[in-house]
Parts: sequence; C-alpha cells; structure tokens
Amino acid sequence: MRWCNLQGKRVLHPPAWIGVVGGGQLGRMLAMEAKRMGYSVVVLDPTENSPAGQVADFQIVAPFSDKTALRKLAEQSDVITYEFEHIDAEALHELEIENHTVIPSSKTLKIIKDKYLQKMTLYNANLPVPPFCKIESKEDLVKRIGEFGLPVVLKARQGGYDGKGNFVIKSESDVDLAYEKLAGKDLMLEKYIHFVKELSILVARNFEGEVKFYPVVENIHEENILRITKVPAQIDSSIKSKVEQIARKVVEVLNDCGIFCIELFLDSNGQVFINEIAPRPHNSGHYTIEACVTSQFEQLVRILTGMPLGSTQLISPCVMVNILGNDEVFGKYTVEGLEKILSMEKVYLHLYGKSTTSRLRKLGHITVLDENVEKAERKALETLSHLKIKPL
Repeated sequence: MRWCNLQGKRVLHPPAWIGVVGGGQLGRMLAMEAKRMGYSVVVLDPTENSPAGQVADFQIVAPFSDKTALRKLAEQSDVITYEFEHIDAEALHELEIENHTVIPSSKTLKIIKDKYLQKMTLYNANLPVPPFCKIESKEDLVKRIGEFGLPVVLKARQGGYDGKGNFVIKSESDVDLAYEKLAGKDLMLEKYIHFVKELSILVARNFEGEVKFYPVVENIHEENILRITKVPAQIDSSIKSKVEQIARKVVEVLNDCGIFCIELFLDSNGQVFINEIAPRPHNSGHYTIEACVTSQFEQLVRILTGMPLGSTQLISPCVMVNILGNDEVFGKYTVEGLEKILSMEKVYLHLYGKSTTSRLRKLGHITVLDENVEKAERKALETLSHLKIKPL
C-alpha cells in the first residue's frame, strides 16, 4: 500500500506500514498508538527484542549504519520516521530520492543533529539563542572563553544526549579537562544561561502547514537527566505567548512536518532562549498520553498518515516523573512496589520493557493527574518512593 489521494490530500489508511528507525521507548509508545489505530509497524534496531520490537509487527535486527537493513525497512514501509537523531541523514536522503517518504525529512535531520548548524539556522532566522561559536582548537577555546566570560558550555556538535557530550566550564582550571573529555569531536561553545526555569513545548505540524501547540511545561533535570515535568508550567501569559511565537517560527523555518519538541531557558529578566530542538516525540511530552486529548504519539501517527491533527487540549494538570536505574543494580532487574502505586487514583505507570538496567537508565515513567500541579507533584514523588529496582 502507498499513499492515496483523498480530496487533494495524501493519506494512508490502515493497515498501512509505518517504519521506525530506533527501537527504544519512544518507538515503543509510537508503535502502541499505531497498532491501536490499526496500522502495521516495522522497527529497525540492533538490539533483539527491543522495547519497540516487543510491540511492533516486525523488527529488523541490524545496526543503524547498515544501509541494506535501512533499505529493507523502507521497502516494507509506506512511511518512515525515527525516534532519535543520531542516524545517517544522507542514508535517509538516498531513500527520499527513491521516492520513500521520510518524516521529518532528512534535510531537517541534517540541520538538527549538528548542534552548531542547528544554532546557526535559528540565529539566521533571528530566533533567540545563547551566544555561540565553533571551536577549532584549545587555543581557540581559551580565546573564546575570554570573549564570552565564564561559565560556558563546551559541546560536541553531534552525538550527545542527556548531557553526554557537554561540559560546563566554570573556571579556567576546567579548560584542559573539558577539551580532553571531548577530544576528537567537532566542537562548539555556548554561553551558559543562568535560567530560572527550563521550559519545553511540543509543536505538531502537518503536510498542509497546520500547526498545533501543546501546553508549555517546566522540566527539572538532575545530572542532565530529566527527572520531573510539570504541566502546565507556572509562567505568566506573556511568557507563554512568547514561547508559542518562538515555536511557530521554528517550525516555519524548518518548513517540515512532524512532532517537534523545543527546549528553552527562561532567565530572571523574562528572556527566553532556545536550547535545543528534537524532531520527534520527547521525554517531556510523555504526560500527553493521559493528560491531553491527543497524545504526542497519536499525533505523530496522524501526521505520518495524512490524517487530521488531533486536539492538544490539556485535560488535567499533571506531573510526569522518570523511573531511572540506580547505583546498586546493573544488568537484569525486577520492579517491586507496584501494588501500592496501582492502588492510587489517577496514577499511570509505564514500564518500557528494557531487559537490563544501569545507573540513570530510563526504565519507565509515571504520570499523575490532580487538580493542581502541586498536588500532582507530591503524589508523583510518593509513587517513586514506593517503587524499587531490584536485581533479578
């Protein structure tokens, strides 16, 4: 089955095939929504019985760099998407040349996976970003620190996630260690923003250019890992409007369709700066499964198949907390304490089916709905206190 025209629109009807590059938790939750809506799903991931592979119709077990496997995925799919950025944009472009549909496009992926190119694209569009520059050598780094002042963030241009590939330089004594840690990578430097809140917003954009915003949320990170998402963010209406204006312009500049998460910093002067963009569903959007009329994953299925965008209305204030691996358990594990958690009302547990755990590995999440964010946060933290990761 391929695209068919319906009143001038390109649409895919069930049981059309959706191909997903990546078999992690984002692919898993996308596959679950696609299956609920009657679509077929094929996943490419190097790990057998991956979280997404467990619920998809079929998994191709191969490295992401395997172009033969990627072409096999394309041949079995009516449309292709990806659940993370660290894949070969040129390989996807080759598939597009052969008339395979990739959403978001390889052009967008190429821009976003290179943090410097991403920032340049935003800067050239007059969007608010922290001061930044390329770094060519240690001497260049020292010179630029003198211009920017401390603190600054040294970043690998490609490949980093959850804080990996970043180093916050707080003093001159950090320079050697930072440069050594990221040696051999293409680098950029960014002025550190003294933020009062970390915000993010999900934006949906379809083939026709229609745009819908999800609520602006507040994120709390520890050790560069998202711990808590509070919905809606406790910000005034002017900040909310500013974030939405920025988000609209970002997707207009990218001129693509899909789900995009825009992460931002809010400083004490009320200024908002773009941190990063993810061209896919995002950890900070997991709350949408229970707390919005249309989840981020259903929305992406709608976009992939040419169906109408769904409502992004928030049903209830909520808080999402990540379930992370601890310092004591490595390898196979079990999760205890579910009886107490499942006895609590408006508490929704998601475990990702990962076969092994390690420190700070994302194993699942819990979303709690309540009449306000404060009550939801208290209950969410209580649920985490009952949950125990134990060796199997």
